[in-house]
Amino acid sequence: MRCEVVTAARTAKVTDGDGREGAGEEAAGEGAAGEGTTGEEATGAMGALPLPRPLLRSALALYLDLHAHPELSGHEHRTADLLAARLADHGLTVTRAVGGGHGLVGVLRNGPGPTVLLRTELDALPVTEATGLPYASTTPGVMHACGHDLHIAAVTGAVALLAADRDSWRGTLLVVGQPAEETLSGARPMLEDGRLYERFGTPDAVLAQHAAPLPAGTVAHAPGGAPLMAGSIAADVTLHGRGGHAATPHLTIDPVLMAAAIVLGLRSVAAHATAPAEQAVLTVGSVRAGERGNITPDTAELSLTIRAFTDQALDRLLAAATRVVRAQAAAAGAPRDPELTVTARSPALLPDPALTAAVRRAHEGALGAARVLDAAPSTATEDFPYFAAGGAPTAYWLLGTTGVRQWRAARAGGAPVDPNHAPGFAPDVRTALPAGITALAAAAGHVLGAGPGDGGEAES
Repeated sequence: MRCEVVTAARTAKVTDGDGREGAGEEAAGEGAAGEGTTGEEATGAMGALPLPRPLLRSALALYLDLHAHPELSGHEHRTADLLAARLADHGLTVTRAVGGGHGLVGVLRNGPGPTVLLRTELDALPVTEATGLPYASTTPGVMHACGHDLHIAAVTGAVALLAADRDSWRGTLLVVGQPAEETLSGARPMLEDGRLYERFGTPDAVLAQHAAPLPAGTVAHAPGGAPLMAGSIAADVTLHGRGGHAATPHLTIDPVLMAAAIVLGLRSVAAHATAPAEQAVLTVGSVRAGERGNITPDTAELSLTIRAFTDQALDRLLAAATRVVRAQAAAAGAPRDPELTVTARSPALLPDPALTAAVRRAHEGALGAARVLDAAPSTATEDFPYFAAGGAPTAYWLLGTTGVRQWRAARAGGAPVDPNHAPGFAPDVRTALPAGITALAAAAGHVLGAGPGDGGEAES
């Protein structure tokens, strides 16, 4: 996810299926396994179907390995190897380098029937981990701070369940391991350059989930027809000045000062380029210029993201940001026009209402209605919407990761829960992982429907 999920535990209102507040806290209290219980105990406590202990141990071992060895976008070779090996162990035929890079697709055919695609991401973030966990990242400056390690482990667990129980479903299971989600540059190459649907079939349902700072043991869906995440534009800006000695500023054109003015100017763009009812965010996340304090550099660079829930709002904000950049450069007397390059774009995430309703019912049956929550729209972004290409229905939900003690402490006014992308992001994996496995398997099983006992023979 390009940005953290912004739900704050101390302010979030969690309701059960009847609208009563507090169900999420109840679920966290009953289901938390990060404080002294095993994964097997967690599954029983949270009301999910019991999961085999070897399956849970295997998925947990994979999670711990992935968390300790994160890889940045475009460099996910070890992660892809581990996922491919797990899929092959469960009987899937695995194709690598789909769309270039480390994208992979696993296929399990089980007779005639619908096709369901489970998508997981492979990449980590350039964040230095500060969790203090015994399985913390061993790669300097890189961390699974967004939960993609949890997503991968949950997918392998769900695949293990489905592969071991082929009499209960029919159709084709596709598993996509997508690289470069954090840079919003992995989905489109798989679909376009890799001809994903042309080669493997257009799915009848595309399913995915994402870790979020909600009570562990819960999942959350967008209400029917509502967006779950914003669309976004990522852009890089290069500013040109004239370098020189810090002692002679009158002989230079300072791109650092230019960059500072632009950052301040961009702060007001979202307020002035959107209607009050629109939800939009513009963030400058990176400023790079110079090497030493006594040298004025020739150039400065900015990286920014724009987030909104319509393409029209995104285009309007980009145009306004471009005007600010150009105007400040001109006001500073820049010797060259600034360069603004859009590096990535993704539309808003709008899950299919009918599929979402069906998946939500499946989750209520597997996890209990009190643990299936409503999710408010978030200005976090994803490139998952591209998987709706060709009209493929998508369902996407949030997977709670916050343990009961941390959740209750935050609700009581203590330290807020560390969200995705934070150095302290630490999912309560022993509760979240069983819930994630169950949520994926229940959703896929619901779509895949009746097994071959209701007509037709399954293929091995």
